[in-house]
Formats: sequence, C-alpha cells, structure tokens
Amino acid sequence: MNRSSTLSAALGGQNTLLSQIMLVLGGSLIMGLSAQVSVPMFPVPMTLQTLAISVIGLTYGSRLAAATMVAYLIEGAMGLPVFAGGGAGAHHLVGPTGGFLMGFIAMAWATGLMVERGFDRGFARLFVAALVPATLLFVPGMFWLYAVTPLSLGGAFDAAVLPFLIGGVVKSAIAALAVAGGWKALSARG
Repeated sequence: MNRSSTLSAALGGQNTLLSQIMLVLGGSLIMGLSAQVSVPMFPVPMTLQTLAISVIGLTYGSRLAAATMVAYLIEGAMGLPVFAGGGAGAHHLVGPTGGFLMGFIAMAWATGLMVERGFDRGFARLFVAALVPATLLFVPGMFWLYAVTPLSLGGAFDAAVLPFLIGGVVKSAIAALAVAGGWKALSARG
C-alpha cells in the first residue's frame, strides 16, 4: 500500500474534484450535526464540534479540512441551522462565539498540516496533531469574547477556556483513536 499522509487519500477519496466536493459537503454535514450535541453554557456552549474538526483534519489534510470549515460557516451564515442549538445566520460569526467559529478554519488547517508533516500514524502522533490545534483554538475564542463582551480578559478565560480544557483532551484522544483505528483497518484490509 502507498504511504499517504491522510486517511481519505489512502482510501482514494481525494482523487477527483467531485470526490473532494463530496468530502467537503459530508464534513460540513458532520459539523452541523456535531453542533447540535450541545451543553448550553453562557456565553459559549459546549459541543462536539472540536471533535468533528479534529477527525476531519486528521482524515482530510490541511486544505480539504479548511475548505470544509469554510463551507460550514457559509452554510450557517446563509441561514442553514447548522450552528449550536440550531442557530443560523451571519450574526453568529460576529457574536460571542465568533472567534471560535472563525478559528475552526485555522484549527482544521493546522490539524491537517500536522498530519501532512508526519503526525499521520499511531495514536500518540495523531493525539498531538489533534490536541495542539484544539488548544490553539482557545486563543481567538477567548480574545474575541473579550472584545465583544464586557468580560475582562480573566473573565473571558474563565468562560471560553477553563471549562473546555479537559473536554479538549478527551476529544483529541477520541479523534486520535478513531483515525488510528481507521488506519489499522485499512492496513488489515490491504
């Protein structure tokens, strides 16, 4: 079997423009569904979106994963109910969660880039490739929240970072396990 850096490429899923479009649409659907698994918290809900982004980045690579996040944000801005709690509309991109939403693109791209640079196989490497970008997502999320709300920087940290740290580690581990399992199944098949 050829050594491909992404699972979707190894499965032959990035061969044509049509297959890439289908992967982007499928990934954006997964993002929309993962947003609906939500624990209401104020001002930032806890969802499964970062898990979905990690799996998409680990599976698709940088460009296709970033394109998937762009498609997801466009779908939501156009009025499809894909944001947390069935939210829709461009106002979500400039509200309290806007830093996280825009940061999804960078997180997906960085996760995919790490995979393309050698963090593509084995649980430990995949875990690092998922955890580092997921942790960096807190930066735009926290600073955006600080900028658009009356919260202090410490308050923004308490609201946008602290409650999500353990979940970020757990979601990164789940994503790494899932993709490592995909590679193992592919190797056993071939």
